Amino acid sequence: MSHIIIHRTHLLSSAQARQAAEQMATQLADRFDIQYHWRGDSLHFARSGVSGQIDLEPGQLHIHARLGFLLVPLKPRLEQEIHRYLDQTLATANSQP
Repeated sequence: MSHIIIHRTHLLSSAQARQAAEQMATQLADRFDIQYHWRGDSLHFARSGVSGQIDLEPGQLHIHARLGFLLVPLKPRLEQEIHRYLDQTLATANSQP
């Protein structure tokens, strides 16, 4: 099993950060059939071959994903996509009033 661990800072309020994480989870659920649920300030997600969580803290976002054996070769691409998505989502959320 392989892990993806990403830590990002942001300038969002708690509500904006939660909304951005929810938006990301909704899009991932639609695109990759991922199931997710909130537990406090942690969004937990899972599907066959991957599971993990997004933890929200004031000014910080932490992603920890566990990849199954078949997804290990895709780890670099998945990390790149997560960073790209966070760049877009956090920039969009930062520009909203």
